[in-house]
Amino acid sequence: MIGLSTERSPSTKVVAPHFIAAALGVLILSILVFLSSNDFIGHFYTPHILTIVHIAALSWGTMIIIGSLYQLIPVVFETKLYSEKLAIFNFWLFVISISLFAYSFWSSKLLELMPYSSSLIFISVWLFTINIILSYTSANKKDISARFIITGIFWLMMTSLLGLLLAFNYKYGFLDNNNYRYLKIHAHFGMVGWFLQLIMGVGTTLVPMFLVSHKLDNNKLERAYYLLNSGLVILYLDWQFIQSSFLIYIYWILISSSIIQYGSFIYDSYKNKLRKLDIGMKHTMLAFVLIFLPVIFSAIIIFLPYNDFYFLKNIIILYGVSIFLGFFTNMIFGQTYKTIPFIIWLNKYQKFVGKTKTPFPRELYNEKIANYQFYTYNIMLLTFGLGIIINMLLLVQIGAALLILTALLYNINMFKIIFDHNKINIDK
Repeated sequence: MIGLSTERSPSTKVVAPHFIAAALGVLILSILVFLSSNDFIGHFYTPHILTIVHIAALSWGTMIIIGSLYQLIPVVFETKLYSEKLAIFNFWLFVISISLFAYSFWSSKLLELMPYSSSLIFISVWLFTINIILSYTSANKKDISARFIITGIFWLMMTSLLGLLLAFNYKYGFLDNNNYRYLKIHAHFGMVGWFLQLIMGVGTTLVPMFLVSHKLDNNKLERAYYLLNSGLVILYLDWQFIQSSFLIYIYWILISSSIIQYGSFIYDSYKNKLRKLDIGMKHTMLAFVLIFLPVIFSAIIIFLPYNDFYFLKNIIILYGVSIFLGFFTNMIFGQTYKTIPFIIWLNKYQKFVGKTKTPFPRELYNEKIANYQFYTYNIMLLTFGLGIIINMLLLVQIGAALLILTALLYNINMFKIIFDHNKINIDK
């Protein structure tokens, strides 16, 4: 993991708060999922489900990706983060704006609070973008990984812009009546353009590094990049202007082919690994298996004829759950167990190497708790998913309760890492 060590790395005061906020975010998310269990066997377009989706996307996913990017910018771009002060200011702005935004959705205050909280999120996203773009302009390294990240940030900007327009549309109604169409575009800009692309970009660097894999085929990454973005552009043009019954097959094939190409790259990395899987990489490898679930569910929605509204509704909910609670959450769990212990270790112990015995990064967290979390998480996915498929509230509630337990175990370890109390003795 020496690749994460660089003299250009930002202060832990920049990075650590994002991990703390994200850990608390996934705990809040799990509690809201439990409180909204009924909604997961009802219709998905409800204030509670929309709140949960946005907390998963913003408080959990985006928050931790931003914190990780601040640490990885020196590695991927080979340059310093442009402004640490801007990053710290933007963290607090993001926390405030997400809190207001989630409250406005949960309490159905779409007219009173939604436009203003969305404006704050929009400003926060653009300040983050400015910080990254200005860092990129002085980059010494602009490879495929950097290209994934910069393009992902572009789609984040488009996601926030469309979200802002939707928020003001609730109050002023200046868009056409098909609000659901804009919501679908907004969601896929975020899920495919931002989250998936960022994970691809970061994973391109981190997965081979953590597995100690070499001689990989970067042409697969090039193909994945162009397939993904061309599919997303066609998706937007179709949903916004054309609305063809044929183009849906084209962009589905393009995006699915991108995932297959990237999955093949990850498989090659796994096959050539020189290091065994620890808990972080178990989560990560499982995430790359689960990435194919949304592909399967979307294929069912697109290709199979159906007359049952409840069947379609369940598949759409499973599609969202497989993305946010399956692929994204698994990936975040895995990479935080790999990155944040090393970040804290660098800050606290690197200067003592060679002078006294120091703990290993993996010793900053409780491995038993991490293993328990891995199992409760997987049981949660199976139970929660089965409950949605068969419309059984009890199973959904059990799954939601297991999600709370998983989030609690994760929080215990994250706080143990960040507020590390290991002591070392310096021989005189």
